[in-house]
Amino acid sequence: MASNGHSNHVHGQEDQNHTNGSAVSHMPKKLKLSSPPSSPFITDSEIESEFSHHDPAVARLNNGAFGCCPASVISAQQQWHLKYLSQPDSFFFNHLQNGILQSRTIIKELVNAEHLDEISFVDNASTAATIVFQQVAWAFGEGKFQKGDVAIMLHYAYGAVKKSIEAYVVRSGGEIIQVHLPFPVSSDQEIITEFRRALERGKADGKRVRLAVIDHVTSMPSVVIPVKELVRICREENVEQVFVDAAHAIGCTHVDMKEIGADFYASNLHKWFFCPPSIAFLYCRRSPKSCDLHHPVVSHEYGKGLAKECSWIGTRDYSPQLIVPAVLRFVNRFEGGIEGIKKRNHDAVVEMGEMLAQAWGTHLGTPPHMCASLIMVGLPASLGITCDSDAIKLRTHLRDHFGIEVPIYYRTPRDGEVGSVTGYARISHQVYNKVDDYYKFRDAINQLVRDAFTCALLSD
Repeated sequence: MASNGHSNHVHGQEDQNHTNGSAVSHMPKKLKLSSPPSSPFITDSEIESEFSHHDPAVARLNNGAFGCCPASVISAQQQWHLKYLSQPDSFFFNHLQNGILQSRTIIKELVNAEHLDEISFVDNASTAATIVFQQVAWAFGEGKFQKGDVAIMLHYAYGAVKKSIEAYVVRSGGEIIQVHLPFPVSSDQEIITEFRRALERGKADGKRVRLAVIDHVTSMPSVVIPVKELVRICREENVEQVFVDAAHAIGCTHVDMKEIGADFYASNLHKWFFCPPSIAFLYCRRSPKSCDLHHPVVSHEYGKGLAKECSWIGTRDYSPQLIVPAVLRFVNRFEGGIEGIKKRNHDAVVEMGEMLAQAWGTHLGTPPHMCASLIMVGLPASLGITCDSDAIKLRTHLRDHFGIEVPIYYRTPRDGEVGSVTGYARISHQVYNKVDDYYKFRDAINQLVRDAFTCALLSD
């Protein structure tokens, strides 16, 4: 399964470049995002060594939550820590901004953004959402938006994003319309149809839809959303701004800013792109709408453009923003680089999902083309998962008694359903996972079924 060859550093002739009106910095003119291997592709034993710090007693089927970071990248991060601690003034004046610029340039090329100043680094996708929703709140406060103007979001939206919309948009006078999506889901068209219906509700009585919040890969349940189609519909329906919450996307599914066409797009780099926490990128398409975006922490860089503001928010650890070149070297040790990793993970998670569904007599929550590196697998109905609390208790039980880390999702039965699958496991696959991890999960559930276990037996 393993593949790999060491790639060169990002390189090219340096020239001077201005970003968002900030000070002149040096950056590579031409990036080399992949290169032919100078040695054989990475081996299984080398992958195992890169992730030897993982707890060997735990089957980690939940890369989607916190991601992972290989030893070579951790080492690079430690070197940045030491460079800072040995001489902070030199680090600040001579290394920090150029290092961040190089990392932003790599991400700009990877996601096919038009301009470097469209890419900013923030701690995580939740911070990115705050930046976008803060601007919406200001628009209400300044009278650009009217009380009762609408924001559309998927009801699958991540909990923290929902809370952020509540804190900034609803509190400022906006109305929220949720897109109620089916699960299990069998086609992109089901999602597109429900999205159009929600837009119709949002535009009823002459209301204006000011914002659409669209997930690229939903968290729970996990589904790849036809984001390009939904953004296109928003343009047709004159939705003012579109924010794509793509916390899982980079390193997990295809990401192309020019193809997607959103105003704002945010993705974590620690989940599927092997960075340490905490780093995400926020893409803001060049337009008048992006001129009034600001980091919620106001620093000396306020007013110099979002990318510059985000590059300094006071004394803190900036090493996650500086190790992107080391991550690029790591992923290019695999055949096909990050594209090869995405395909490898997708194919493996589908294979393991189908194996588990067959073993338990259940089904997948989505067809394979609607999953990326995560997939939903139905759990046996006999486990008695009847509410969200049962799902949490079962997850804890699997962790504490079987050494398995996997999220569990509760699906409310539809009217008339009896004995249906109401519990789903969200399994991930990352390069460190082995088939035995999934066999361990299969066997644990089979044992619980044999023992006539139900969630009702677990105490709160």
